[in-house]
Amino acid sequence: MSERLPEFADVVAAAGRLQGRVRRTPVMRSDRFDERAGRSVVFKCENLQQGGAFKLRGALNALLALPGDSRVTRVATHSSGNHGNALAIAARSLGLACTVIVPQGSARPKVAAIEAAGARVMQCAPGIAAREAALAELVAREPAHVVHPFDDFDVIAGQGTAALELLSEPLDFGTLVAPVGGGGLIGGTALAVRGMADGCTVVAAEPAGADDAWRSFTSGRRVWVDAPATIADGLRGSIGVRNFELLRRHVDEVVTVSEAEIVAAMRIVLEDLKLLIEPSSAVAVAALLSGRATRIGSEVGVILSGGNVDLDQCPFLAGKA
Repeated sequence: MSERLPEFADVVAAAGRLQGRVRRTPVMRSDRFDERAGRSVVFKCENLQQGGAFKLRGALNALLALPGDSRVTRVATHSSGNHGNALAIAARSLGLACTVIVPQGSARPKVAAIEAAGARVMQCAPGIAAREAALAELVAREPAHVVHPFDDFDVIAGQGTAALELLSEPLDFGTLVAPVGGGGLIGGTALAVRGMADGCTVVAAEPAGADDAWRSFTSGRRVWVDAPATIADGLRGSIGVRNFELLRRHVDEVVTVSEAEIVAAMRIVLEDLKLLIEPSSAVAVAALLSGRATRIGSEVGVILSGGNVDLDQCPFLAGKA
C-alpha cells in the first residue's frame, strides 16, 4: 500500500498533544458482570469522554498536528454522528469553521449535538459512497481541510490514546476488545497494544450485518460494503485502507454479533455498571458475552467507545424486544 501507516510513536505523540485537552476517562468493573462473563473484565469508559465518544481524541489530534504555519480556517468531514460532533468540538476550540456531511436517517441526537457544537450540517444519501461524493463536492465548491472519520493517519493515532491510557493503569489483562467500523479505533488500539503489551491479544468486534472487517480479515483482502443494515449506526462505515492494513498486521481475531446480542449487551451494561452505552459500543460487550471468540482470555479489557443513544429509538427503553 502507498498510504503511510501510523506507528506506536505516533500514538505517544498524540497523547502528548491531547494532554489536558481531553478527559482521561475512568476505568470501571462490576462483580455482577464478571459473573455473567465468567472472567475478570475492566471497561475503559469512553462513553464519558467529552462529546460522548472516543472520537474527540482523533479529531482533535488531527487538527493539532497541522503545521504551525497552516492557513487552515475551515474543516470538513462526513460522519454518522460521533466523528462529526468531535470535529465540531475540536474546530470550535481552535477557532475554525466546520461543516459535516451526515447521511439521511442519522440518529437525531447525534445530528443535534453536531449543530450545538457550532458546525454546519448538510445531508446526503445513506452509504459511504454517497458520503464521500457529497464531501468531495463540498470541498470543490468551498475549499476546506478534510479530516476523514477513520482513514486518516492522525485520527488513527489519536484514537489509540484511549488504549494507551488503559494500558498504563495498574491492571492485569491479556485481551483487549474494541468495536470496528471504519477501523480508526481498532487500528489505534492495536498500535498501543503492540507498543506497550505485545503479548496482549487484540480482538475486534462488529455487527454481523456489517461484517466487512470480518470478511476482510478472513480473506486477506479489503472488502467494501456501502450501506449495511445494523442498529450500530457508528459501525456502518466500511473499513478504510490504512485501517485494514493495521487490522491485518496487528489484530488477532475479528468476531461478529447479532442485532439481538447488541441490544442485550446494552441492557446488561446498564444493569451491571449503571452506564447507558450506544449500540456501537455494545458490540464489543456482546462479542465478549457471546462466547464466540476463541482468543479471549480470563482477564479482559473492553473499550466502551460511546454513549450517544437515541433514547426514543432504544428498544428496551421504549418497551420493545
